[in-house]
Amino acid sequence: MSWVASERYGVREAPAGLALVQELINTRAIKEYAPDLLAGREAAERWLTDAAGEWARIHGLDPPGCSLSATDPRALRELRTAFEEMLTATGSDTPPPPVTPPASGRDVMVRLAPDDHGQVRMVPVGKGRTWLESALWSETLLAQRAGTWSRLKMCRNIECRSAFYDASRNNSAVWHDVRICGNAANLRASRLRKRMRAAAEEAPKDF
Repeated sequence: MSWVASERYGVREAPAGLALVQELINTRAIKEYAPDLLAGREAAERWLTDAAGEWARIHGLDPPGCSLSATDPRALRELRTAFEEMLTATGSDTPPPPVTPPASGRDVMVRLAPDDHGQVRMVPVGKGRTWLESALWSETLLAQRAGTWSRLKMCRNIECRSAFYDASRNNSAVWHDVRICGNAANLRASRLRKRMRAAAEEAPKDF
């Protein structure tokens, strides 16, 4: 098993259950060669089955039921947008507008239970979309408490916007891959500067 959506981008995987949040964001379509994995019920159900199975394997739990209704894919896309906005707000240098989570994220239920080492942990409850919402918000809270949430970022390349985990010492990475997205962005910026200089040189001058 693996994180199918994130593998398409070749990104650094977030640790433990935080990878589920990363995986949700990376279900978005990749320009020109990979579809949105939440576009329809069958595709979304296949993705959720794989993602829930991988999450359960990491935590040593049984995977939940993953059937979805016809309206669930739209709700999951809205949930994905909410998490994208949260990551954007976390990495912004300016005060962002308030992030409004989808209504489904306001009544999430979890179960508190001891693990094999006597430590209390949050266990998502429900099936399908309900389980996913419970797991996502639980993992987000745990990551924020552990200080790893700020390292989950979205690539600054607007044509990519994949979610990646920043493992750099000073938490300063902005591209999921410097060679791919960093170089592409720098090339676009260089071309823009050249066009601006050319336009300035061609502009009529006042004497």
